[in-house]
Amino acid sequence: MLTGSTLHASPTRGGSSGPLRVGTLALLLAACAGGTPVATPVPRPPTDMDAPPAGAEAANLAGDPSSAGDEALAPAGAPTIASSFDTVRAGAFDNGKMWTFDAPPTAYLEATYAFSPDADWYERARLGALRIPNCSASLVSPNGLVMTNHHCARDFVTQVSREGENLLDDGFFAASPQEERTVTDFEADQLIEIVDVSAEIRSAVDAAADAEARSEVRDSLSEAVADRIAGERGGEEAGIAVEVVSLYNGGLYSAYVFRRYSQAKLVMAPELQLGYFGGDPDNFTYPRYSLDFAFFRLYGDDGQPVGTDDHFRWSTSGAATDDLVFIIGNPGSTSRLQTVAELEYRRDVEMPALLAFLASRIEAIQGYVMGREDEPGIDEVRNSVFGLLNSQKAFRGMLEGLQDPYVMARRTAAERSFRQSLEGDSVLAAAYLPLFAEMAELQAQKATMAAEINAFAVFGSPDYEASPILRAFAAFQYLIGQQSGATQEELDGYAEQLREVPNRPAELDEALLRARYDDVVEAFGEDDAGVRMILQGRSPGEAAAALLFTSALADSAAAEEALLAGALNPATEPAFAVLQGFFARFGPFQGLMASVAPEEEEIAARLGRARFEVDGTRVPPDATFSLRLADGVVSGYPYNGTLAPAHTTFHGLYDRHYSNPGSDEWALPERWRSPSADFDLATPLNFVSTADIIGGNSGSPVVNRDLEIVGLVFDGNIQSLPGDYIYMPELNRSVAVDARGILEALRDVYGAGWIAEELTTGRLP
Repeated sequence: MLTGSTLHASPTRGGSSGPLRVGTLALLLAACAGGTPVATPVPRPPTDMDAPPAGAEAANLAGDPSSAGDEALAPAGAPTIASSFDTVRAGAFDNGKMWTFDAPPTAYLEATYAFSPDADWYERARLGALRIPNCSASLVSPNGLVMTNHHCARDFVTQVSREGENLLDDGFFAASPQEERTVTDFEADQLIEIVDVSAEIRSAVDAAADAEARSEVRDSLSEAVADRIAGERGGEEAGIAVEVVSLYNGGLYSAYVFRRYSQAKLVMAPELQLGYFGGDPDNFTYPRYSLDFAFFRLYGDDGQPVGTDDHFRWSTSGAATDDLVFIIGNPGSTSRLQTVAELEYRRDVEMPALLAFLASRIEAIQGYVMGREDEPGIDEVRNSVFGLLNSQKAFRGMLEGLQDPYVMARRTAAERSFRQSLEGDSVLAAAYLPLFAEMAELQAQKATMAAEINAFAVFGSPDYEASPILRAFAAFQYLIGQQSGATQEELDGYAEQLREVPNRPAELDEALLRARYDDVVEAFGEDDAGVRMILQGRSPGEAAAALLFTSALADSAAAEEALLAGALNPATEPAFAVLQGFFARFGPFQGLMASVAPEEEEIAARLGRARFEVDGTRVPPDATFSLRLADGVVSGYPYNGTLAPAHTTFHGLYDRHYSNPGSDEWALPERWRSPSADFDLATPLNFVSTADIIGGNSGSPVVNRDLEIVGLVFDGNIQSLPGDYIYMPELNRSVAVDARGILEALRDVYGAGWIAEELTTGRLP
């Protein structure tokens, strides 16, 4: 299951500060050096050129999944004698094929597939695609019908469930347009214009004094440029939003102008058992049998469905093996331009810490959910578990790829080739070659904080931190503001932060708090001064229970009342003592990371510019949750000693059900156990292609060369997980729901023929 947001170790390049200011804790806690807790926010977090990369033979590129460019390449994990790693060569498209619409790959497509789309084709492809919160989507009818994944719609399904309903488990489809249900906090962005602002931003960034100043100028000017361009086009009142997108880590800057739709209704979402069929065991695998789709409808201010010609038509014939397909969506984030030193740090330090965090929080939250599956409001907690399990499996696959010597040898070969290109030009060599050693030194500095990274891999996140700790963050800022002369408006803002902390059940808060205490004990040991301050001679479980029993910050209403009444005393409030224990270690850690992050960003930006100077747009930039076009072919692949077929059918869905009796992951809802007599089990259900995707592509349409919908991306196979840092089309596959399977389910299982009719004819009943 791909998603648009993934967890990152804290703090990361590009991360933002949490509720405390660096150094200000000293005003309240003399023993604390100060620091800024990082809630690990994910940028909108798991697809431009006119010719193939230099030296590549066009005939060997992506059209044939059995070749990967310059040589026949072994799959990741293939047995290879150690001495051969020195001879491994990079593939032509190790950096992927997530082309931007800034510089579409016309010459490459012509050379590879004898297909040469014109400007109108690219415009229709761009306007038919949408970006929604954390995912991709598309317009699929002239009446504002939007298609995305079920797993991208779960929160909205829960949101519109009424008293006595469990739509997440039971599914929902409107019997008619009048029965569609209004959702809130929904945005759909349609990219209507791209403006090159590279010269303006780069000139200002280059003029800044140092790395930290350049980072600040880059951020502030990008925001100012976005605001200016939005204002010139009518701004929010005209439904316009603008985002400045950095490509090649700053080699290019583009202002993406969006038409933003904010009124929508839920039209259809299948049962969780079908949208997430196979559960975690089948996640990131293939062959697959899932109906991971959902439909919304966009509405205008007049209360009527949005009428549009910017939609993809629906193919009733689907895509056959070896057909050319395109995935148009918003891949969230890749690290394919990272140096080998950065990847080694991730392999050895960051990702093991993050996986340990995920394992502990999954255990904590699953332990709370067990036995409460039918309680009101529990679906939101269940959704968080699904997200954590998804991240855990994804990061395991990424780590396994980094631990694969063949993969790392291939990344090393790519970096060596890039350095050789720089060495061929004395000016480029002088400007850029020293940056590799500088980046490696920064990774070594971070690695000295391995224990702290293990303790604070994700810290301050509102989703996974106990509520008393989050309230303590906000209360500290309020008290600091009082002492340092903050305005009433600023104080009100800090109070609002405290007020917005979720009021979780005490049992869940206790489980999360105990997990946090376990983190610090595991990282630093019970004899650490900060740990002793936190535990006060108790076990982690006892200390967690005691804090919830004694802290004024354990309850939202009591916390706000105590704060505003001036009744919170840093010397006696136990949650403040716990923060002091955390920050004894977190303060110095955050200080180092805060000093390293701008330097990393600076080096990455300069190396991105070097990459752009050497290759131009012939090599795609890393994913940035901005619109991309990915090409590929429908193709099975060898796996598990046999062959995975290009397509699966409903026959396999029922085989998985009946071959796993009593297993919840493959249990079919009642309506699926006795479908209509017209239901055709031979209908294609899922299929795979070689198109390049990553988290954020969830919900992306799969179209043929005529821009007809043939499928809907919802996942990648297990071999695709190293795709964060390398694209290897030998075995990497994107997994999609087949357009024909969606129609078959709508018509002959759900009795929602009117939706199928709209998809195929464009007509509303």
